[in-house]
Amino acid sequence: MRITLDATPLLGRRTGIGRYVAQLLTALPGAVAAELGDATVDVCTWSWRARTVPDLPPGVAQVGPRAPARVLRSAWARADLPPIELLVGRTDLFHGTNFVSPPTRHAAEVVTVHDLTYLRWAETVDAASLAYRDLVPRALRRGALVLTPSEAVAAQVRDEYRLGADRVAVTPLGVDDPWFSALPLPAARRDQLGLPDDYLLFVGATGPRKNLDRLLLAHREARSADPGTPPLVLAGPAGAATLEPREGVVTTGWLDDGDLHALVAGARAVLLPSLDEGFGLPVLEALAAGRPLLASGIDTLREVGGPWATYVDPTDVDAIAAGLSTVSRAQDTAEQREARRAYARTFTWARCAEATAEAYRTATQR
Repeated sequence: MRITLDATPLLGRRTGIGRYVAQLLTALPGAVAAELGDATVDVCTWSWRARTVPDLPPGVAQVGPRAPARVLRSAWARADLPPIELLVGRTDLFHGTNFVSPPTRHAAEVVTVHDLTYLRWAETVDAASLAYRDLVPRALRRGALVLTPSEAVAAQVRDEYRLGADRVAVTPLGVDDPWFSALPLPAARRDQLGLPDDYLLFVGATGPRKNLDRLLLAHREARSADPGTPPLVLAGPAGAATLEPREGVVTTGWLDDGDLHALVAGARAVLLPSLDEGFGLPVLEALAAGRPLLASGIDTLREVGGPWATYVDPTDVDAIAAGLSTVSRAQDTAEQREARRAYARTFTWARCAEATAEAYRTATQR
């Protein structure tokens, strides 16, 4: 059996979806061999610049010609042409890892739908993401099996597209090993970055879905009520964005993985007050680093964070402010840190790959 995956998310700066594809590919060959026996795994990309995917796992090859994503997606949104076999040759199953499952002649189709942002938050996404409104339903009409990172998103997909339980499989994400051994930034490095030694941390983007505006208001309210509330550090895209200066708020600029791991490890608490998430990797990353966590009480984050977060109503600034006060004063013992790490260790990329391989078997037997 030959299995082909879309590895386009591995090109350029990697987002959460890029990390998902990279880690899945590392664990997938072993999981596929255990589930399906003699099978090969290869990847293709949609890029006119003919960029080679770096650091593919042993035995995984990149196949297919240069192919402009915009042109292909425009064609696939209108018709079932060109089929994937015309681009990569014969394959038994194609996995669209990032919402897009191309039409096939004979291959089974599997598509990962990470969230329904393109429907629920359509005003916040770009044209490429809006195209999922056409591309996802076309794949479903062809019989594609959907993978989601969480039960919450699976339920949303089933409701939105009126799919039976047999059409959607949950493949929970994992957390990368370096998070478990992360240590706080040394004082010299904090000084270089202009960071305080005690801080609350938000890692994410500035878009409405991430709820940064309410978090900033809540942080100001919390510091007004208690001046001992730590400063707020913004990292990730928000840390690199140009924002209006605010007292008690510090941005980091872009950080490499090592600095980001250390920044999380040194935080008083990590904050994720999102209005919507498909999974919420920062939840697992914070817990793997042993840190207290404030998260919004949406279904996805409760599913991922379990009993290890302080949950708040993300639409209520006062509730977020109260939550900030709670996590700022919370005990943080060595025993509690290890308990958080132990919980995070239950989410592994091997488990994600095993669930994915099981889904492949289901798709090929339909």
